[in-house]
Amino acid sequence: MSDSQWTLMIHGGAGMLTRATLTPAQSAGAREALGRALDAGGSVLAGGGGALDAVEAAVRVLEDDPHFNAGRGAVLSYDGAVSLDAAIMDGRDRRAGSVAGVSATRNPVSLARRVMTGSPHVMLSGAGADQFSLEHGLDQAGRDWFVTPERESQLAEMIADPDGWFDVAMKYGTVGAVARDAEGHVAAATSTGGVTGKRWGRIGDSPLIGAGTYADDRGCAVSATGSGEFFIRAGAGHEIAARMRLLGEDVATAARTVMADVAALGGAGGVIVVAPDASAIWDFTTPGMFRGRADSSGARTVAIFGDEG
Repeated sequence: MSDSQWTLMIHGGAGMLTRATLTPAQSAGAREALGRALDAGGSVLAGGGGALDAVEAAVRVLEDDPHFNAGRGAVLSYDGAVSLDAAIMDGRDRRAGSVAGVSATRNPVSLARRVMTGSPHVMLSGAGADQFSLEHGLDQAGRDWFVTPERESQLAEMIADPDGWFDVAMKYGTVGAVARDAEGHVAAATSTGGVTGKRWGRIGDSPLIGAGTYADDRGCAVSATGSGEFFIRAGAGHEIAARMRLLGEDVATAARTVMADVAALGGAGGVIVVAPDASAIWDFTTPGMFRGRADSSGARTVAIFGDEG
């Protein structure tokens, strides 16, 4: 039954985000984009819309903004290619859609949703996912839309470094959203360009249901960001939800316990989590995380650094 309460949380990546590593212009631009994403998702929820629509709307805004590593402004693979991953999940019935290694869909999160609603599958990859996108009429974009000079420079610097290996600083990261709507349902969505210089078709946790993206009305909705290999090994999203569902843990305890496990494995990053009771938390083990929260009480927060928000 509707109680009119809603909650939206978003992130734009976790990593070495400090006042020394971000310029004032970068910080201001990221905050403005996070605010627009909260507006997009929040307007859906305030109008009585569902959590699934809200997380897609919020993530689309972040995918279109070059301050983040998703869609426009995504990092480049070792050969200079654009290779995008995304997932979305509905907590009502655990339907999910996911894509990996796509190269031409302007908003990969919407392609992931179309996989969920317009195919019998959960996950599509590469050329097949690109073809599915064309057949279903999703907005396409060329390399000139996705690629920014900054990302080209980052790739060149990494390749020039004989000890370079991936995007170790993770200054920019994955984007995601989780929401609880007025009906008490939750949903999650995540989108990423992966890591700078990725090779051999590498896929991280973002499009993997139960790792970087998960939603279950019996537990919570989770979107993760960080060193994906470790979130995969921890099964982070599902683990948080399972701890809540089976052990009765609250969002803070479940999130912090699983993030401690990720850290113990050697990984770093963050999660945003919201439960059907509207409780919500972000938790991160890095100096900062692009993040924001809005809810039906009118409360609103946009933050980046670890000592704020």
